[in-house]
Amino acid sequence: MLNTKLITWALGLFTSVSYVACVLFGLLTPNSLHMHEFLEIVLPAFEWISFSSFLLGLVESFLWGAYIGLVFSPIYNALYRRWGKPATT
Repeated sequence: MLNTKLITWALGLFTSVSYVACVLFGLLTPNSLHMHEFLEIVLPAFEWISFSSFLLGLVESFLWGAYIGLVFSPIYNALYRRWGKPATT
């Protein structure tokens, strides 16, 4: 069984760290190599790159991860209760 609170926080932080890594990669590489177009598509109101846009993207990234954890954990737990009992040997 998954702890929904733990998974929600873990995925929220994971997506936030991934976002920061993506932005840093974009700042260190030429335009042809980074993903600012993708970030602008998946993060509403995000524009490459100002400080306020960076903070907005960070919050949105965390919320996407938290949403995934909040939805995934109960689904996983329900399926585990139904079909995931470990086999006895």
